[in-house]
Amino acid sequence: MTWDWNAVRDFMPHFWDGLLVTLRVVVLGSLISFALGLVWALLMRAPAPVRWPVGAVTEFVRDTPLLVQLFFLFYVLPEGGLAFSALTTGILAIGLHYSTYTMQVYRAGIEAVPAGQWEAATALNLPRSRTWRVVVLPQAIRRVVPALGNYVIAMLKDTPMLMVITVLEMLGQARLYSQEHFRFTEPVTVVGVAFVVLSCLASLLLRALERRLVH
Repeated sequence: MTWDWNAVRDFMPHFWDGLLVTLRVVVLGSLISFALGLVWALLMRAPAPVRWPVGAVTEFVRDTPLLVQLFFLFYVLPEGGLAFSALTTGILAIGLHYSTYTMQVYRAGIEAVPAGQWEAATALNLPRSRTWRVVVLPQAIRRVVPALGNYVIAMLKDTPMLMVITVLEMLGQARLYSQEHFRFTEPVTVVGVAFVVLSCLASLLLRALERRLVH
């Protein structure tokens, strides 16, 4: 099949629409996963009656495919009276799924904080909440930024799964255009290049942020 630049030109408006959806999912999904992952990590340090249920829930979510979670949230929950739009469902699913991974990142960062820091806070008679807020979490988060950034890239590459719940992100737009115009090479290639470019840009930004935090 020959390359058709007219097909590329015709597809570009659809591509930009899909790109905006993709970026929205990645940004909002990342915020949810970072915030919820930190909550999970803190709860995992709570007494056993709290820690065990949280561990069971996060383990279940982590061991279940994202695709299954998307189907459950979009097609099963509405039968119980809880329904969201397709885009909102996709954002929540990705944020929830990856929060169980960012939880492990936060836990590693917290455990890497030297014991002397905890002892110094105790010696200064700092309240427990202030110890976490001022001493422990700032140090822990700085250590885990690279790992958190890797999950942002992973979320980006998982956005095409949202097609199964009718979200038209980049690949969804390419698929729809291809079915309507019987041109597959151009739209799929454009989307593939876009994913490479976005992943590279995210990696560069992550490295710049890492260098800034280290220095």
